[in-house]
Amino acid sequence: MSVHKIIGKVYIIAALLSSVAGIYIAFYATGGIVASLGFIYLGCIWFYSTMRSYIDIKNGHVDLHQYMATYSYAACFSAVSLRIFLPLLVMYFHDFTKAYMMVAWLCWIPNIIVAYFLVKKLQRKKYILSQTM
Repeated sequence: MSVHKIIGKVYIIAALLSSVAGIYIAFYATGGIVASLGFIYLGCIWFYSTMRSYIDIKNGHVDLHQYMATYSYAACFSAVSLRIFLPLLVMYFHDFTKAYMMVAWLCWIPNIIVAYFLVKKLQRKKYILSQTM
């Protein structure tokens, strides 16, 4: 078994369990319904993109697997984004709750936008390669 497959299987299990746990924990987020919805949507996107990536590779759709894995990693990276943005927002607003309500959305939306452009770039590259053959 290749290193990629081993790491992928570990990632899939961790991401699926973490996304479900994240959705559950989101119901108790500081900041009420605004923060809760941000984290619930994040968990759903992370779960879906990870599961879709797994299904795509099992069905032999390597390109689709790569695209959905990009979105899954973008959602996963939201934990890092949150830790970057939260202290900055707290310093700006001088209010943790307000900052947390914003970071519940800001930690993942920019990541998904970047993933979208990365996927579009991959699609263009593959299209250009297919035209030259």
